[in-house]
Amino acid sequence: MAHVFRYPISFFTLVFMFPLFLHSCWCFNPKLLNITMAESGSDWSPAGATWYGSPTGAGSDGGACGYGAAVEQAPFSALISAGGPSLYKSGKGCGACYQVKCTHPECSGNPVTVVITDECPGGPCVSESVHFDLSGTAFGDMAISGKADQLRNVGVLQIQHRRVECNYPGMRIAFHVDSGSNLNYFATLIEYEDGDGDLASVDLQQALDSSDSWLPMQRSWGAVWKLNYGSTLRAPFSLRLTAAESGKALVAKGVIPAGWQPGQTYRSLVNFTP
Repeated sequence: MAHVFRYPISFFTLVFMFPLFLHSCWCFNPKLLNITMAESGSDWSPAGATWYGSPTGAGSDGGACGYGAAVEQAPFSALISAGGPSLYKSGKGCGACYQVKCTHPECSGNPVTVVITDECPGGPCVSESVHFDLSGTAFGDMAISGKADQLRNVGVLQIQHRRVECNYPGMRIAFHVDSGSNLNYFATLIEYEDGDGDLASVDLQQALDSSDSWLPMQRSWGAVWKLNYGSTLRAPFSLRLTAAESGKALVAKGVIPAGWQPGQTYRSLVNFTP
């Protein structure tokens, strides 16, 4: 029985192998990002890979980016990964999309697209310059049809990876208001961004403010952004998002309505163009 070791924030989790069926999902239609690649002349670069959680699961319940149970549902559909420090980037890498593939005899050689939704802060995730701790589903999807069990039994792989644009067909950016938000403090999880997938900055505009009056929000943790205003905020709010790699910006105008409630999700009418 092969063992794969996962290193969460505070303790080791032992992963046991169980029989399973190969899971496939066509949730992404990625394009390459125009960013500098580590290998001259090639858009693929080496990385290490392990897997965690259940063999056909989504790794953990949302992990250190804050996506919660959404990681198991479309469009993520369990095709996710925890990232070592160079991928997670203290939360700045949350939402970024990558393609991974492997060359082991059990591997198909076909790329699998995953989203960074969690942190892997120990073990090979730290010792290797780039390391993906994939969900059991994503790890198995790199295998030849019918060989997902055998590939997971290998446990630790050297793989190839490349950064790609995220593309969630038919999805618009969603804002899940943090349960601790109140009249003076607003925090929100931001998800399903096409294009870069990760964000460099988020700004909030209150109702009745001039068009050039924006309040900068701070990253609270993972994909959650916050504004501790100190006095009553006037809804509805518009939110301006700036992508991390491309620098593209868009505005979700009036996306948080008057009478908003903590714990609710509000869907915008906009997304970045992948």
